[in-house]
Amino acid sequence: MATLAIIGAGLTGLTAAHQLGECAKVTLFDKSRGTSGRMATRRAAPYAFDHGAQFFKIRSDAFGAFVDPMIRDGVVGRWDARFVEVEDTRIVKRRQWGAEFPHYVGMPGMNAMGKYLAQGLDVRLGTRIQSMQQTDNRWALYDEQGALQGLYDWVVSTVPAQQAAELLPASLPFYSTVSAIHLQSCFSLMLGFEHPIDMAFDAALVRERDISWISVNSSKPGRNSAFSLLVHSSNQWADQHLEDNRDDVMEYLCRQTSEVIGCDVRQAGHLALHGWRFANIERQSGPTHFLCAAQRVGVSGDWLIQGRVEAAFKSGSDLAEALKREL
Repeated sequence: MATLAIIGAGLTGLTAAHQLGECAKVTLFDKSRGTSGRMATRRAAPYAFDHGAQFFKIRSDAFGAFVDPMIRDGVVGRWDARFVEVEDTRIVKRRQWGAEFPHYVGMPGMNAMGKYLAQGLDVRLGTRIQSMQQTDNRWALYDEQGALQGLYDWVVSTVPAQQAAELLPASLPFYSTVSAIHLQSCFSLMLGFEHPIDMAFDAALVRERDISWISVNSSKPGRNSAFSLLVHSSNQWADQHLEDNRDDVMEYLCRQTSEVIGCDVRQAGHLALHGWRFANIERQSGPTHFLCAAQRVGVSGDWLIQGRVEAAFKSGSDLAEALKREL
């Protein structure tokens, strides 16, 4: 049986691993302490924050079939949020999410899906693959300390494009395409309150501000009652300020949030900030994955389609189907 290394244990890598498990011995590597990638959850008792992907929709039968077992097992639930669209400080549209417009989240956090999918897989966490070298028609993978992490027949990268370009050999036919792709960044502001704030919404899409999203994270199903807000900056603002002092960034985003909701959020009992260097990308029109049979290297990720949860699934699934034919 062929040996396969998948770099990245987010939804793309986990999807591919599940589909390839019967025809290859699969090992996943991820630099983080947990699976799930940007379907991330951070906890600071008693608060919890989905500081990456906020929710997802099901648009295809294939993704629906993939998610159904997780819904049955209570790992995924519907978030019936009071949704609004905000221009500057004015609410211009309202909609109640529900069965007609189903939006889903992991339970008790977005990372629950990754944990569920990782069961039974060989996942090596806290291991950043720094380089790969061809040895006797196999790929030798090395970590940041230069330690050998194994020899593999095939290597699949599911990390963001810029990180993939740092790892992959420049001789790949699709290398120039991957290296030219740029993902936008984003800041996540996490706010926990001892007492709930009376909000006019559970989720808000914000325009004409340097923040783009506000959600009452504690309003999602399966969460505890500790009141928490999650705020995303706009991608454009984050791209311009990613290297700024983090205290200055937090202060500015708190001020933006306070003005939008009409309440000083600096009173929060818990304040934290996370910067996503590779967070989002506009809809792409190219292939959903890349595969070079000659060098036995594949590339996939939501960034090949659009920065969405279902895009991560589709890219991983499409690559797995193509690789099955080679195996």
